[in-house]
Amino acid sequence: MNIADIPASPAHHALQAHAQSARNWHMRDLFAADPDRFSRMSLEAAGIFLDYSKNRLDAHTLQLLFALAREKNLAARRDAMFAGAPINNTEGRAVLHTALRAPRELAPQLAQQDVGADVHSVLTRMRRFSDQVRSGQWRGYDGRIITDVVNIGIGGSDLGPKMAAHALRSYSHPRLKMHFVSNVDGHDLDAVLQQIEPATSLFIVASKTFTTIETMMNARSARAWLLAHGGADAEAGLAKHFVAVSTNLAAVTEFGIAPENMFPFWDWVGGRYSLWSAIGLPLMLALGHGYFGDLLAGAHAMDRHFCEAELEQNLPVILAMCGVWNRNYLGFGAHSIACYHQDLAHFPAYLQQLEMESNGKSVRSNGQPVQQATCPLIWGERGTNGQHAYFQLLHQGTDIIPLDFIAALNASHDLPGHQDALLANCFAQAEALMRGKQEDEVRAELRQAGMNETQQAQLLPHKLFAGNRPSNMILLEMLTPHALGALIALYEHKTFVQGVIWDLNSFDQWGVELGKALAATIQRELAGGAAAAHDSSTAGLIARARQARF
Repeated sequence: MNIADIPASPAHHALQAHAQSARNWHMRDLFAADPDRFSRMSLEAAGIFLDYSKNRLDAHTLQLLFALAREKNLAARRDAMFAGAPINNTEGRAVLHTALRAPRELAPQLAQQDVGADVHSVLTRMRRFSDQVRSGQWRGYDGRIITDVVNIGIGGSDLGPKMAAHALRSYSHPRLKMHFVSNVDGHDLDAVLQQIEPATSLFIVASKTFTTIETMMNARSARAWLLAHGGADAEAGLAKHFVAVSTNLAAVTEFGIAPENMFPFWDWVGGRYSLWSAIGLPLMLALGHGYFGDLLAGAHAMDRHFCEAELEQNLPVILAMCGVWNRNYLGFGAHSIACYHQDLAHFPAYLQQLEMESNGKSVRSNGQPVQQATCPLIWGERGTNGQHAYFQLLHQGTDIIPLDFIAALNASHDLPGHQDALLANCFAQAEALMRGKQEDEVRAELRQAGMNETQQAQLLPHKLFAGNRPSNMILLEMLTPHALGALIALYEHKTFVQGVIWDLNSFDQWGVELGKALAATIQRELAGGAAAAHDSSTAGLIARARQARF
């Protein structure tokens, strides 16, 4: 998609003209020309510090980007979301994940729902239940306390709780071990079942409709395993080992889960934004209601900043608009997440769903085709692991891929020297991507190593780094529940802002439905049902799978 295809607007035309010269800038020169660049292009809010100075932009670029955001009525769209307007227009729904972490009195009123009262009623039930399990009052069918919690879900019912539980492991209950099962591949569930005992395990089945194919297959298999290994006592005590996060009371009851052990949420909670709802039950079990409350408070602090700060001083807006600049005007098609914190190992995968399921679309909110490139490919890994894997491409590859570096200034461990080594690598990678290494620097280095002119000429091209590769640096004081809540909310709002700029409905996901429908048909065929019409490749693959089994 060509940037010339972006819908005509004064801000767009100005940005398009500006980009023609900006493509020739080098960030080394931008830093040399402005000694205060770091202080001018860094900002802190809700405990999150953002340095965006290592982007190929200047003050005028930012002015034009903020003008584009105002042309798109960003502030009005933001306010509509927080007020409960049905901005998810293809499903006729409000988008109120922010109400899940707001004080009761700040939640909006919908036509037929007191949102604040309902949200805090469920939080109270979650607190009561988690206190029972954590204290040992809730026991299994043979009277033993619960030691393992298995969350069965997929997509937003898995990625968010799993990411956060791993990130906040140092705050977790010392007795409870958390497990997450999502893949319909039986190896996923089997690996967990081999680690746990039926009598001391609690399963959380997370599915809004209680019909999600992967989740329900895993849930039925887990129930069968419990009954097979626990006998009559397990059957009588089934309700002690399964709870549900759902809205389908009839299906939950039929499964064998007591109605009082179903924790509801609402259609205005999108899956990838559901961490803050009852979908976060495994987190409350792991952390307790106090730390879970801190997680909500951190997100709410970022919500208030997003609502109240001017665009020029607004962390989610700045992060989003830097991304728009890189994607639509400089033409960079991917974005990498480099988490310099081992406990954020699942954060890149979480952001993949958040951003690509939200904005990976080619149709505008009015149903017309988009006229610009939308969400870039999101991918990443932990640092310093990534440095020894794919950073070669980031430094010297033919594609320029902007990065977000994420790090905590203080560690939650006390191993000497490790945190300084980690931060040194993080800061050095960002500097190297920005500065690169020029010919005179390489020649001096090779001469210092004692190489002659011929040797220098042979090695010189391989050791040149163009640099000028953009990155953001996001710093936390420490990876606490409050800080993680603010960090997640930062990216949620960044995703929303970019959806507004690209004129997308960021809150539906119709693109995942076709594969689900076709999978149901093929599954029946694999089980011996009548063949349906397929292309020759699909038909051949089905036949090969059947032959291997029967």
